[in-house]
Amino acid sequence: MTDEPTAVRELRLVVTADDYDAALRFYRDVLGLTERAAFASPDGRVTILDAGRATLELTDPHHAAFIDEVEVGRRVAGHVRVAFQVDDSAATTAKLAAAGAEVVAEPTRTPWNSLNSRLEAPGALQLTLFTELDT
Repeated sequence: MTDEPTAVRELRLVVTADDYDAALRFYRDVLGLTERAAFASPDGRVTILDAGRATLELTDPHHAAFIDEVEVGRRVAGHVRVAFQVDDSAATTAKLAAAGAEVVAEPTRTPWNSLNSRLEAPGALQLTLFTELDT
């Protein structure tokens, strides 16, 4: 590790949602992401939501298949999957399902000691919700 500053200051995942209002309600009002900014153009809108600390997780196809097998039991994710660390993945899964997300897999304890669930969410995103377990 060097003492030089990194050139990247923020990772921003940009999602184009056909039903913008439904997606905004889901991610901001149900999942609880804080609104940082909102802008409008003559024919459109964008909202920037704070999702806490961001990381970029790169995986090869074989390990992606392994993760799907652990979390879901079969290969289901596409090229991009979004993972959110939450305090209680079981409760958050239920909350998001009640708001319209489709549960692909209920919370499952993983070999890396977290409780992970998988959902299909607004904006055509596949989500992993994970809670790090202490024991």
